[in-house]
Amino acid sequence: MAHDNITSILLGAIALLLLPLATWAQANDSAYCAELGELVFRYAGSPDGNGGTRPDFATIEAIENCNKGNTAAGIKVLEQKLRSNGFTLPKRTAPA
Repeated sequence: MAHDNITSILLGAIALLLLPLATWAQANDSAYCAELGELVFRYAGSPDGNGGTRPDFATIEAIENCNKGNTAAGIKVLEQKLRSNGFTLPKRTAPA
């Protein structure tokens, strides 16, 4: 029984150590997704009548996915949009 208690304590400690890592990854993905969205919105849209650009529906949906926390879906679309328009993707950086 003492062995089971030690195992439970070790598993709990490991889970606590991994929690900040998961939080960091989520924050990093959110920041990266927002950066991609800004770049696509600014540079990879269709020309509008005012000399700027407007995003297509896929870009709008990808940015909404980022804002809702579905960063994997948003990042995939936004990276593809940037690549197809000849952009080099920005590096992911650690949150401050």
